[in-house]
Amino acid sequence: MFCSRIISALLIAFGMLLALSAPCHLAEASGVREPAWAGRFYPAEAERLERMIQDFISRARSTSSKRELPPPQRLRALVMPHAGYPYSGPVAAHAVPLLEQTEVSKVILMGPDHHVGFHHASVSRSSGYATPLGEVPLSADCRRLAERSPLFQNVPRAEKHEHSLEVVLPFLQKGLGDFRLVPLIFGSGSIEGFVSAIEPLIGPSTLVVASTDLSHYLDYETARQRDRETLSMILNLSTESLDDGSNRACGRLPLQILMELARKRGWRPTLIDYANSGDTAGPRNRVVGYACIAFYEEADMSAARNEEQALSQEQGQALVQLARETLRTRLLPQEHPALSSELQSRLSDPALQRKQGTFVTLHKNGSLRGCIGCILPESPLVEGIKENVQNAAFKDPRFPPLAQEELDEVDIEVSILTEPEPLEHEDGEDLLRKLQPFEHGVILKKGMQQSTFLPQVWEQLPQPEQFLSHLCAKAGLPRDAWRKGGLQVLVYRVQYFEEGK
Repeated sequence: MFCSRIISALLIAFGMLLALSAPCHLAEASGVREPAWAGRFYPAEAERLERMIQDFISRARSTSSKRELPPPQRLRALVMPHAGYPYSGPVAAHAVPLLEQTEVSKVILMGPDHHVGFHHASVSRSSGYATPLGEVPLSADCRRLAERSPLFQNVPRAEKHEHSLEVVLPFLQKGLGDFRLVPLIFGSGSIEGFVSAIEPLIGPSTLVVASTDLSHYLDYETARQRDRETLSMILNLSTESLDDGSNRACGRLPLQILMELARKRGWRPTLIDYANSGDTAGPRNRVVGYACIAFYEEADMSAARNEEQALSQEQGQALVQLARETLRTRLLPQEHPALSSELQSRLSDPALQRKQGTFVTLHKNGSLRGCIGCILPESPLVEGIKENVQNAAFKDPRFPPLAQEELDEVDIEVSILTEPEPLEHEDGEDLLRKLQPFEHGVILKKGMQQSTFLPQVWEQLPQPEQFLSHLCAKAGLPRDAWRKGGLQVLVYRVQYFEEGK
């Protein structure tokens, strides 16, 4: 139960979303993961490594200038190779100019297990990953992921020996500078389960990277043909096609996870560069294929989606009238047995059949008289408003059921919600910077404890620190819990309509 304007209702607890998986607590971070492949796959000396990568980048810029690339858009993900630098480095370097134009604070880096063999996925307990170019700190999402999903636990041998993440990391350091890392090594398991666990970690400044090489040890022409087929599958997001059992990609599972994320989020893949070891530094009788693929989202796509879904004033007033007529039919069935044909016609608008979260708030003489709703888009707008206006009137436990004589004394407000999206943040200060007062509705979760405030609550609690403290208290957490991290925060926006406005 939520209310929009009255402070006395702000601390009422409300169970609204599915409980999360039972926690599986991580041990304390085990120090920095030191490089295991420096001096073998790439130079161990920082200066030499820097020169080698810069040489690759210069060559990449030269060839990219001759190739038609998509207009600037929002980079959301990459596919990058992970072989020894003389072989795959010229292809991987094509990612760096793209990274330099992108604001990224967190990288979810996914690679396959080559050395151990295990089920599910390994997530690091380390405090950071080191390369000759410096240390990359790990994101708190590593701990969160292990706590929330049994699919992600730590496999120390895999983390110590795996090269598919380590080899990519210096290129990310070169292109991004400062960022936090979520290193994931995949053994085997359900694509759907992995996607469900990873997707909530993706925020506006998150980059997802799948580390994979393509075909292995075929002759040059056979490899090029096989890789052309594989690239076509990736560019068409044909996830299932990669399951054909043929020699296509060593990082098939991370690649499929990325492709599923792209399908769900509307990211479009673009081939940036392709070559095999026969083109770069090896013989042509046994080659390995490499590709750099970028996944783009149009700038402000989420804002465009919200704008596209925004209701007109006429559509919003139809929902307000529906709420009013629903109460009249419930309380005065003889006088109002059914909705008018004119209102039914207005409610047949396809935009009002779309599934979105809804709240209905009742006020009487300026005071709250009931408020109930649903955050998640579980029902069409019309059905959600009909259900929630009755819940607000008759099932809000803070108030007695609405009486017939009160019907003309209450004012009705209808709120339409966008789908909640994770607000990635590292700590309390970062959360304060990213929160948008008077714009964001906020969901706060920790384990089974959770709460939300609609954006209208900012009118009563305009200071972000105060807003978050009350929200923590509403969830049954210490008021300063938001400062300490470890919370999952989701945000949404609201379009609301009042009677006669």
